Amino acid sequence: MIELEGVPELVDPVMVAAFEGWNDAGDAASTAVGHLEREWKGEVFAALDAEDYYDFQVNRPHVWLDGGVRRITWPTTRLSVVRIEDSDGKGRPRDLVLVRGIEPSMRWRSFCNEVLGFAHELGVEMVVVLGALLGDTPHTRPVPVTGVTSDPDLARTLNLEESRYEGPTGIVGILQEACTHAGVPAVSLWASVPHYVSQPPNPKATLALLNRLEDLLGLRVPLGELTEDARAWQLGVDQLAAEDSEVAEYVQSLEEARDTAELPEASGEAIAKEFERYLRRRDGGPGPGHATEGPEGGPFLRGTGREPGAERSRPPSRPADDRGQGRSGRPGRTDRKDGSGGPGGPEGAGDAGAEDRAEGTDGTDAAGSDDEG
Repeated sequence: MIELEGVPELVDPVMVAAFEGWNDAGDAASTAVGHLEREWKGEVFAALDAEDYYDFQVNRPHVWLDGGVRRITWPTTRLSVVRIEDSDGKGRPRDLVLVRGIEPSMRWRSFCNEVLGFAHELGVEMVVVLGALLGDTPHTRPVPVTGVTSDPDLARTLNLEESRYEGPTGIVGILQEACTHAGVPAVSLWASVPHYVSQPPNPKATLALLNRLEDLLGLRVPLGELTEDARAWQLGVDQLAAEDSEVAEYVQSLEEARDTAELPEASGEAIAKEFERYLRRRDGGPGPGHATEGPEGGPFLRGTGREPGAERSRPPSRPADDRGQGRSGRPGRTDRKDGSGGPGGPEGAGDAGAEDRAEGTDGTDAAGSDDEG
């Protein structure tokens, strides 16, 4: 029995979740939920027992000093709640339950049941799970974000894709299906990260996920420094791409393929969505607006062996190689330009970036693939 002491009755709560690991290319999804916690000052009210779900040889605990006292932070999944006092610009409050953790090493069904137990006790109306994947998408274009659901009615109501994916899955896919079987409306939002610049962080992909979440829930998310980080990231990647003719040629080929696919889709609907977002922010939104360019620090470019520096004024430095899986099982850079070296689409498909549709200049797209979270 889950007992929630000190948690007030929530107003129209929606659960937003993200997990580090295989479903979090560029740390884009987990960083998005971390951003919401930080900007809205989320209060942690529960944590899952780390002993039940994690292999500590895979996800090791951290030792740190607290005023001279040594303490240990165990890898786990934590739940926090934030209240948005003016969620719709009309003074109406709304609550979000934020779930941020690490993809579990074991007992996935029990893990999902425990998360859904909290959702039930808190009266959660819908679960939104964020994910990020490696794809054949150019860093110079808006980040494709695919919204998928297993619920046909929800797909029609929210203009989402109905999931058709078959293949290997991560905790995002498992939690979404657990929600469906439990009768809880669930949506997955997937951002496509360029496989040739996969090293975290990727603020451009994080920004795209937050923009799509805004559209889905009708919220205004304060962006803080994320917009400027996104611009700095893209400028750094642009510079490194320009220094390597092979990479520059490859990026150009991705741009041409993307632009050709998008041309018929540059419709009035995409323009209308962007204009609606502009009006939301102009009429009292807390953020300064959003950008199409991406963040500072961290990205690796295939063929250069270099990354933009951690400071905007400092030139790029040469990093260690990042092939294969990153920490906590994160997908790292692919070994081939076709993207076949990584997990590919939301659940393993490898062609996520080829058929994306443009949705405006906010850094997001409505992707047109069949990938599922």
